[in-house]
Amino acid sequence: MTTDPVIWLCRAVGAGPDIMIVEINPHNPQLRNIRKVAEQIRLGAIICYPTDTGYGIGCDIFNPKAIKKIERLKRRPPNKPFSFMCSDLKNISKYAHVSNTAYRLLKKNLPGPYTFVLPGTKLVPKVMTTKQKTVGIRVPENVICRSLLEEFGSPIINTSIPVEDDTAPPTEAYQIEMLLNHRVDIIIDGGPVYPDPSSVIDLTGDSPEVIREGKGDVTPFR
Repeated sequence: MTTDPVIWLCRAVGAGPDIMIVEINPHNPQLRNIRKVAEQIRLGAIICYPTDTGYGIGCDIFNPKAIKKIERLKRRPPNKPFSFMCSDLKNISKYAHVSNTAYRLLKKNLPGPYTFVLPGTKLVPKVMTTKQKTVGIRVPENVICRSLLEEFGSPIINTSIPVEDDTAPPTEAYQIEMLLNHRVDIIIDGGPVYPDPSSVIDLTGDSPEVIREGKGDVTPFR
């Protein structure tokens, strides 16, 4: 354990590398800690972080090695792309083609617990796009997550923590550490977050299509 009261290393049971656990205030995130995590992501770290729909796993979308690690962690086929987080609507416009109709809907409903399916731009790595060249993008409400995205400056993968069918998803950092062991590099402890999947809205067509009804109110898209 280090002398820093809010950042420490946790030796995973059964050896393996240390996990950096970072405590961040969920209401007023400490910038120095946000910066430390952002710097580790730039170096290729796999992180577990709080969102408005539960704790998720992520990395830099432009780091193929880190993405491969998450694919192995999730036991996910390489041809199944991940959704990713952007800091705001302006940031989304770099990575997705946004029609006038889509822009109005995004502006009214973001940040929020939604994943929007949009046509991807050439800036998005191929591993992050579907065969139809679409991407799934979120702008979260969670203050820690938004602060991290703003400091990092580019998108971060967003995927759920893998659990067994009969196991409830973890809601706190210590549960995540026990579950994931040494398979991630950093866990942000942002307090308890109870999982509730995002609503998925397809904005690639002439009118919105609700793919999955989750935490976000889908009434504006009906």
